[in-house]
Amino acid sequence: MHLLRLLLGPAIVVILAMAYALVFAEEYLHLRKSKPVMIAAALIWILVALDFHLKGLDASVSERLRQILVEYAELFFFLLSATSFVNALVERNLFEALQARLVALRLSQRGVFWLTGTIAFFLSPVADNLTTALVMGTVAVAALGKDRKAIVGTLVSIVVAANAGGAFSPFGDITTLMVWQKGVASFGQFFVLFVPSLLSWLAPACIISFTIGGTEIQARATHAAVRKGGYFIAFLFLGTILVTVLLHQFLHLPPFLGMMMGLGLLNLYSYFLHRYESRVLAQSVPDTTDEFERNGRASEPFSIFNILRQVEWDTFLFFYGIMLCVGGLAAIGYLGGLSRFLYGGLGNTTANILIGLLSAVIDNIPLTYAVLTMMPHMDLGQWLLVTLAAGIGGSLLSIGSAAGVALMGVSRECYTFVSHLKWSWAILLGYAVGIGAHIYLNRALFN
Repeated sequence: MHLLRLLLGPAIVVILAMAYALVFAEEYLHLRKSKPVMIAAALIWILVALDFHLKGLDASVSERLRQILVEYAELFFFLLSATSFVNALVERNLFEALQARLVALRLSQRGVFWLTGTIAFFLSPVADNLTTALVMGTVAVAALGKDRKAIVGTLVSIVVAANAGGAFSPFGDITTLMVWQKGVASFGQFFVLFVPSLLSWLAPACIISFTIGGTEIQARATHAAVRKGGYFIAFLFLGTILVTVLLHQFLHLPPFLGMMMGLGLLNLYSYFLHRYESRVLAQSVPDTTDEFERNGRASEPFSIFNILRQVEWDTFLFFYGIMLCVGGLAAIGYLGGLSRFLYGGLGNTTANILIGLLSAVIDNIPLTYAVLTMMPHMDLGQWLLVTLAAGIGGSLLSIGSAAGVALMGVSRECYTFVSHLKWSWAILLGYAVGIGAHIYLNRALFN
């Protein structure tokens, strides 16, 4: 019996390692990353339950599992609402119209470089860094044509900018959202990371910009109109964010509640928008129908259920599996030991910087959730440090963030793992500048 208990812990680690190996091989196996981690989550908790049973603590298993499930549910409903709004804006051609206007500008290659990076930095705090990178990456590739060096440098800048911009806003990245929902930092406190995040992008961007030519690109007249209701949905999204923050700040309601209320309002608005567009299509009004056809959706009036079908369910299920896997490690005491080694042995600052570097290889979401599960004793400055480090550390490699992985698909010939790796030294410099700026500028937050 004692031998069995000794084997349970290593068995759990082996299961998690095997699942993560399959996640890393997703690009080659074409196996969705949610599948191995969901199976691993179930197997791990079966072993945890067996361990607790041998200790005579059967009732504790359900309590721990339900606690993790509540944390996941809050994250899931928040992201469901946020991604639905973003998908609705995509469907209404808001981002496509932005692309068309940017491509039509008479800019130099260096102008495209700085404009796309700047927009990526300021757009990602509201939209997620993945959507931001895709929109700006498509603009850059369309504008720069076949200039490989300019495309690579610009896409690297976009990845760094999108990840850095998401690091100072609870809405910009999953990691900041988890830290906010955990309650270790309030909504407004994240914005002290604005300057460090900005510097972490500007440092490598300034270096990369010297390799971008000043040749003026040929402007192209492209047209993409925002479909009816697009601006109203954008306004509703911003209003939902504002209400969510106010409800959390003053009534201490969990953020998912305000976001789901906003999703309900979007659902209600979709009823009227769907009826209007269905009536227009049925009547075959020439001008309006042509507008539908120009946007490639002649038979598709707005439908909230089509929007919900476009949600990245694989990612949501991946979060489910990862949170349960990490929770299983915590339940058997492994995270406690890791916390004592990292934060007790190495110290808070070194441990948090190391977490950021690891996020370039291991997804920052399980790393951040692991830290939140460990709950080491840290002041506000340290919690913001690990948030910043996990957010910008993923930029070191193209596979270290969703933004980088997405852009490898946008320009397969130019932007690759190796082409991004050539600029990792500059990104590492930006990482150090951002971390140093936070420690210096926000030193009052460190005890």
